[in-house]
Amino acid sequence: MRVAQLGSGTPEIAVVAGVHGDEPCGVRAVERLLDERPTVKRPVKLIVANEDALERQVRFVDEDLNRAFPGDPDAKTHEGQLAHRLVEELEGCLTFSMHSTQSHADPFAIVNGVSETAREIVPQLPVSAMVETSNFAEGRLFSAVDTVEVECGLQGSETAAQNADRLTRAFLTAVGALPGDTVRRDLPVYRLTDVIRKGQADTYEVFVENFTEVEAGDSFAAADGDEQVAAEPFYPVLMSPNGYRNVFGYAAEKLEVLETPTAAD
Repeated sequence: MRVAQLGSGTPEIAVVAGVHGDEPCGVRAVERLLDERPTVKRPVKLIVANEDALERQVRFVDEDLNRAFPGDPDAKTHEGQLAHRLVEELEGCLTFSMHSTQSHADPFAIVNGVSETAREIVPQLPVSAMVETSNFAEGRLFSAVDTVEVECGLQGSETAAQNADRLTRAFLTAVGALPGDTVRRDLPVYRLTDVIRKGQADTYEVFVENFTEVEAGDSFAAADGDEQVAAEPFYPVLMSPNGYRNVFGYAAEKLEVLETPTAAD
């Protein structure tokens, strides 16, 4: 784990990259900040988390770090011990954690509950949606640390790396660490409700677009040509043919749209 800091004092803000070793986009954003060393109005802690997995270009060494929190100093896995160290390092910090995905090109945010902090910060980020995932938060970083996660784009793409840089700077501006203004936008909010599982097969297909409602009776995916049909309407999130080993993705419900306040408000 690599830990650095911008500014002096005790940070209450942190940026985390490299939780998964096959998602290097956030590392690029952190390295650019360290190269440029911008003047900050509040100190910021910068962390590249799973250096061993990044070096091997694999998602994890022993187990998924983002399912291993809060961790254990005596854990038998690399990630179990690393999770404990990372929680200690992030104590007292509002944390911004960057990821990428095989399922959706546009950035979106993931939160553990639609808190006042999330309502204030996430609409200031260049994201297309906010996904509330408290039903599936066990073992994830935001189950142990106050965290806003972002999916920056398609895994391994240059666009995801560019998005990670924009998202990080928008976050640091929104929390008052970097000078300047952000742009607020209307933001749809979804809640994950179920896992969409897939059986063992040679070929997988997905017929729907993430964040576009699937009607009851619609075919939305197939394994070896065996189609799955929606029993009730849902919004697909993180749906892709091969993003996860045992699941296509998640079903979600749409909760609300966070609207940008007008000048009169």
